[in-house]
Parts: sequence; C-alpha cells; structure tokens
Amino acid sequence: MKIVLAYSGGLDTSVIVKWLRETYDAEIVTFAADIGQEEELRGLPQKARKTGAAKHYTLDLVEEFARDFIYPMVRANAIYEGQYYLGTSIARPLIAKAQIDIAKKEKADTVAHGATGKGNDQCRFELSYMALAPNLTIIAPWKIEQFRDLFPGRAEMIAYCQEHKIPVEASLKKPYSMDRNLLHISYEAGILEDPWFDPTTKENKGMFKLSVSPEDAPDRAEYVELDFVRGDCVAVNGKKLSPAGVLKTLNKLGGKHGIGRVDLVENRFVGMKSRGVYETPGGTILMHGHRQVESLTMDREVMHLRDSLIPKYAELVYYGFWFAPEREALQALVDESQRYVTGTVRLKLYKGNIITCGRKSKYSLYDMNVASMEGVKSWYNQSDATGFIRLNGLRLRARHLAQTGR
Repeated sequence: MKIVLAYSGGLDTSVIVKWLRETYDAEIVTFAADIGQEEELRGLPQKARKTGAAKHYTLDLVEEFARDFIYPMVRANAIYEGQYYLGTSIARPLIAKAQIDIAKKEKADTVAHGATGKGNDQCRFELSYMALAPNLTIIAPWKIEQFRDLFPGRAEMIAYCQEHKIPVEASLKKPYSMDRNLLHISYEAGILEDPWFDPTTKENKGMFKLSVSPEDAPDRAEYVELDFVRGDCVAVNGKKLSPAGVLKTLNKLGGKHGIGRVDLVENRFVGMKSRGVYETPGGTILMHGHRQVESLTMDREVMHLRDSLIPKYAELVYYGFWFAPEREALQALVDESQRYVTGTVRLKLYKGNIITCGRKSKYSLYDMNVASMEGVKSWYNQSDATGFIRLNGLRLRARHLAQTGR
C-alpha cells in the first residue's frame, strides 16, 4: 500500500505520517504545495523523512494558484456571506489536484489529508479527489475513531511526538491555528473560539502577520493604479506583472495601510457556525478595483445577472465544488461577462480604507453627454421618460383601482 499525504509539517500531519505507516504498514509519500506560505515551507523534506516518509515533494504552485484559481474567482467577484474572500477555500482544490498528480506518478492507491471532521477542508479535499480520481482510496484519520481515541487533543499529540522524536515546533501555548497562502492568512480556534474576544487590542494585535492595524497605518494616503484586461489585473502603477506578482505587490501595499482585515462568524458546510479572523490585503484591493472597472464597462443586465449568481458561485467554492459541472458552467458565464472589462482604476489607500478616485476605459459605457445635467444635447430625450414611467406604472395603477376599493 502506498499513501500520498497532503503534508504541512505541522503537528497534525507530522503525527499522521507515522500513524499511517504503522497502522496500514504502508509506504508514505508526503506532498506540500507552495502556494505562498513562504518561510513555513523551510525544512519540510528533511522533517518529513525524519517523521517516516519514504519520499517528499514540494511543488511550486504559486503562479498556477493565482492564474487558474484566484483570478477566475475575482472575475466572479466571489465573496462568501458578504465578507469572506475565500482564501483557504480556493487553495484546497489546487492542492488536491497536485496531490492526485503525484499519486498517479507514484502509482499510489491511496490519498490522505489531515483535515478534521468538523471543518470545511475535509469536504474540499475529498470532493476534489472524487471529481478527479474517483478510484483512489481516501483516508482521513480525524474521522477514524481509533485515531481520535489515541489523540483526543493537542497534549497527546505533542507527547507522542516527544516519545517518538518527531520534530515539531508546536506547543500547548499557541493560542490559535493559522493557515497562510498568497491570498490570505486565516486564524481560528483557541482564543478565537469566543466570538466576543477582541484580537485587535494592544495585547493581542501581534497575531496579525500581513497587515498593520489601521491605527498604526501611515498618516498619508497612497495612490495605486490597476490596469485590467478582460477582468484580470495585468499591471500595478503601470508595471506589467504576472497574476502572482500583482497579488504580492498589492499584499505589501494593502498590509502597509491596514487593509483587508475581516472578523466574522461564518456558516460552515457541515452545519455549525465558526468564528474566523482573516487578512486579505491584496485580494481586497484587487476585488475593489475589479468592481470599479466593471461599473464603467459592463452592461446593466449582464451585471445584475452575474451579481445574482455571486452567492451561488461563492458557496460552491466554500463548500468544495470547484471541479463540479455547475461551477464550470457558472465560470463560462462569468468569463463571457468579462469580455469588455478592460480599463484602469485609480484607488487611494488610507488607514484601512480603499477610496476610488477615478476609472477609465476605451470600452466605457458611460456617456458624459447623456448623463450630464448641464443641458448638453444628446440622443437621449427626457420627454421619452414620461411614457416609460407610465407604462411601468400601469400595473400599479390597475392594482390600486381594482383592489383597494377607492
């Protein structure tokens, strides 16, 4: 038996490597996806082998993550429950896809992950496995009673690592969990499980890694210009960049000005509510700028139709249905809507705020002559509005006359 494990090098997956090898008498291949974690990836191959892995892969997926996952989602303006920019959600299908590729290369018959049975990630991983490689066996230790009996909590896992000389940096003092990639950092569990707890106080604000607090941001605003082509940002301040380059640049700018912090209680797919704190500085700027170019170039009815589908698209990403046919169908509509979303937006960043200061496009649907209130002549005739309103009010007049009795 050969198992490919999605591996982060943290406490859970470090324990799982050894547990899988001993429980299933299997050869373990570990895999880590570089999707922008930066220093968190250091030393993973050595750590994996010391823990019991026969082989380890770390794949650079940063550009693919930005180009093929984040950018399509931005074109859809997808935000879950009006607040969450889906940073963790959108990473999981890419990780699962790469994990399956390694399983095929290694001729492995099984894939495994360290997601818990209470969260969303188990759904995102396993639905992706089923969509892309339905014949693979899936092992999720946290959903196996034998594993939970052995490791009811972090203390038992840390003790297990110490006993077996498994190198981990975890300790019982760490008050929350963290997940990082190019799009965001998420924080949850531990002290954050109390929805009344304030992580922004002076004592707690050291938790944040990507952004300063708005109170500590510069007192002078900074302008940034974003160029879009067919819904994708291709340049920042006139400098052409790859999708990953755009996000890296905007992460620094947004972080500097305290932009992109979100604290929410969200509805998980499995049914429970969960409190999470997120930093998404670059993604927040990118989404804001994209919407502004759309406002200038997108037809009203196309925009309203696409906007009506945003909750569904975001839900599909959040639940784990990235590789489902309905998401692919929605993406086709979204991408068609972006045909003329080309232009430039100028934004001002100041103490957690993004202020729109201008937008322009060669495909602009804004006609100054039509919109002007200064008596400028155009092909719009205000007298036409009388009949327009009368026809739209016909049913309202008929209802009142027929049903109110007056």
